Amino acid sequence: MNTVSPHAPWSYVLQLPHDPRAPRVARKTLRAVLGGHGMGELLDTAELLACELVTNAYRHSAGPAMLRLRHMDGGWLRISVWDSNPVIPAPFDKPPGALRPVPARGPADRDGGRGLLLVRLCADNWGGYPLGEDLFGRGGKLLWFELGPGRPEPAHAA
Repeated sequence: MNTVSPHAPWSYVLQLPHDPRAPRVARKTLRAVLGGHGMGELLDTAELLACELVTNAYRHSAGPAMLRLRHMDGGWLRISVWDSNPVIPAPFDKPPGALRPVPARGPADRDGGRGLLLVRLCADNWGGYPLGEDLFGRGGKLLWFELGPGRPEPAHAA
């Protein structure tokens, strides 16, 4: 019987329609993939951050999105989300080293705008880049983040 090495790199891609249920579908898919590959220690953080990126793709583009989960050498996980809007939002529009300090608090009555801050604060690495038009007319942008191995288990309230 052939077995697959748990440490071999792998990749999954999920095409998401422009639908308000897309973040939930992405979350369930991510749970199945990471659980199936024994990466439970990354699950809560990966789920939160991926849902933020998929939600932004739904809210700020008029077309479909694509979620990619990629296990890389050394136990790293990269999650990326493509959408059809070419505008790179702050803070993804600058390299991580070029950023100002994270503000302590924003206005309390804001309805949104915290998702990408969460990615910046919780991911080990992150970025974004515009995609030029290709033969198939895709274009848009790709936002991504990485989580490294050996992350501590999140503390759960009792």
